[in-house]
Amino acid sequence: MPLASWRRRPRHRGAGPMVIRWALAAGFALLSAAEPVAAHEYWLAPSSYRAAAGERVSVTAFVGTGFRGEPIPYPAPRVVRFVLTAARTLDLSPLALNGDIPWAGFEMPDAEGAVVAYQSNFADIELPAAEFDAYLELEGLSGPRAARARLGQRAVPGRERYARCPKVWIQGTAEAGRASRVMKPSGLPLEIVPLRDPTGAAELPVRVLWHGRPLAGVLVRAWNTALASGASPRDAAARDSVGPASSARTDARGEARIALGQPGEWMVSAVHMVPSADRREADWESWWASLTLARGVGTR
Repeated sequence: MPLASWRRRPRHRGAGPMVIRWALAAGFALLSAAEPVAAHEYWLAPSSYRAAAGERVSVTAFVGTGFRGEPIPYPAPRVVRFVLTAARTLDLSPLALNGDIPWAGFEMPDAEGAVVAYQSNFADIELPAAEFDAYLELEGLSGPRAARARLGQRAVPGRERYARCPKVWIQGTAEAGRASRVMKPSGLPLEIVPLRDPTGAAELPVRVLWHGRPLAGVLVRAWNTALASGASPRDAAARDSVGPASSARTDARGEARIALGQPGEWMVSAVHMVPSADRREADWESWWASLTLARGVGTR
């Protein structure tokens, strides 16, 4: 078994669920001075974006704006799915304890790269009407914004529940087939799937899938920041926030073309919002998808 720490451990060492929820809320409060809380990106970052077979890699989640953010403790009560996909798919959740940073460490199964994907359950949030409408505009959620105007809800607070669907591509060292795994869907409710090797394409075609079907009209944005050295990401809490480097809306086939002109760390993200299936909990529900990867790390 390639996962060196592959054993089931107690799930609630350290911070309990209430402590984690308090920590997340406190972190959101600190971040919310610049933008509405719901507009913060959420991404996975590995200890290295390139790894050989048997090399140890860890993965951490971050929340923030423009690649500046804070690490998120592993939220065991919110986890729906946390997996690594290489030649086969392995469940990473037994490796992570509630409150852990990083979330999990593992050995790369082979040299052809791996995708780590995470899906959360819903969390609730309520924003004042003006802030909620500003957030919808910022994220390009024109449908929900128009619906609120049509229903006369411009003065009504925004009641939303949201779920996260980030994934990260860890490049392998093998030349053959090194990008084929990231070009396959991971089965997340909302996800961004590259249609060619993202580590070398100057303009990357992507397809956004909603429950496995192409999603038209969604805004896709991409952020870029320099790597620390080699294939390692920089400290997210210390670097400057940056604006999107490029953006595009998906066409009828769910496809968009994103300019990836610079080397370094990239995050591609999309948000989809629909009326809530449970109106007692919220009026709207949203899914936040992101794909992180690195360009210019080469091979060994």
